[in-house]
Amino acid sequence: MSSPTMTVDLTAALKRLRLGRIAESLPERLTLAEKQKLGFEELLLTLLTDEIARRDSSATSLRVSQAHLEPQMTLEQFDASAKISYDKRVFAELCSLRFIEAHKHVVVLGPVGVGKTFLATALGHLACRHRYNVKFMRADDMLHALKQSRLDNSRDELMVELCTVDLLILDDFALESMTREESKDIYQLFVERTGRGSMIVTSNRDTGEWLSMFEEVLLAQSAIDRFKNAAYDLVIDGESYRPRLKPSVSPSTATAESPLSKPLRRPKR
Repeated sequence: MSSPTMTVDLTAALKRLRLGRIAESLPERLTLAEKQKLGFEELLLTLLTDEIARRDSSATSLRVSQAHLEPQMTLEQFDASAKISYDKRVFAELCSLRFIEAHKHVVVLGPVGVGKTFLATALGHLACRHRYNVKFMRADDMLHALKQSRLDNSRDELMVELCTVDLLILDDFALESMTREESKDIYQLFVERTGRGSMIVTSNRDTGEWLSMFEEVLLAQSAIDRFKNAAYDLVIDGESYRPRLKPSVSPSTATAESPLSKPLRRPKR
């Protein structure tokens, strides 16, 4: 059975309606419809469902790109064999994304290399799939950007963006002590987002240690109290995953003759 061909007029009409991608799958769908004896309405629904899925996928990819999320850090790519432990019930609740609807926060705590960034990013991908706007930043990069924005008078614009995005993910928070200006920035961010937008903050330090990282103690107390009392705690414990990523030489490669094992030949003069 030969595949149906698309007429020039039909292709042009679909493109004019911005349905050009339907033209790519229409011959295949027509053949399938003939084999399965689908009616016109069923065929039309199939084509429109394909188009909706394509547009949703494209929109999700755009949100992921704009959020600066690592493409490979999704739940599907998570290594379940990693030797870590965390409260699965808490994580299941976070995957429902109800915390975003309720404008609650998440703090992901644990030692180096246990996957804090991975799980936080995976939640960001889920949020993008559900049409939330997400922004991922390392905490030190965000503070540096705010410092630079003071020089070109764009701080207010940047702060509005940080305060209004649906989900802000701050990675590696409180690694270093903050200056007076940085303390004020974090205070404003935490205060303005609490009750209005959600954050996921990853840190190697417990929230009780954050206070000592602020130069302004009173601002720190107010900011941290607001944040931690509106946040789910996801504590990860276990071994660092990074040693698994360390490059090594396989036995077969090691036994192969290495070019370096051959004597070097001096060039003729």
